[in-house]
Amino acid sequence: MTEVTAEPFAVDTALSHPEEIRSEFDLRVGKHITLQGKLRITPAGLVCSGLAVATMTFALGYVARSIPRRRW
Repeated sequence: MTEVTAEPFAVDTALSHPEEIRSEFDLRVGKHITLQGKLRITPAGLVCSGLAVATMTFALGYVARSIPRRRW
């Protein structure tokens, strides 16, 4: 019989950053669905993501405020 070995994910083979944050999860939905995930992020990436979300929130608030209200 031949022996089959699993190839590592690209996430596992990439060089790691000294301050990176890693997370892994297994999500089971019902009897037949299983999702597995891995996440890697650096503190700088986390700050940039927060700034992007804040900027989009302010922009959407500005657009929503500029829509004229109907008077009945």
